[in-house]
Amino acid sequence: MNINNAFGIALKQVRKKREMSQEDFSIVSSRTYVSSLERGLKSPTLEKVEMISSCLEIHPLTLLALAYLKSNDGASCEELINKVAAELKELEK
Repeated sequence: MNINNAFGIALKQVRKKREMSQEDFSIVSSRTYVSSLERGLKSPTLEKVEMISSCLEIHPLTLLALAYLKSNDGASCEELINKVAAELKELEK
């Protein structure tokens, strides 16, 4: 699965979990744009990921991590978090 489709699935999953409609994002985006993201037709900018995550009341990395978990890379949540933590630790040196 490509990352646009995976992001869309992740966005929809979190939106539904939060019991929000696409219209609830009207402060930061149109319903049409959110629908396009959820269908994998568009790719959001980092600024949009930040704004959407704020509406969902989650950290942007949570939304992106969920998308990468769904993109069939085969990693579990724990494996992905450990990999990112190790890479960050290495890059901070």
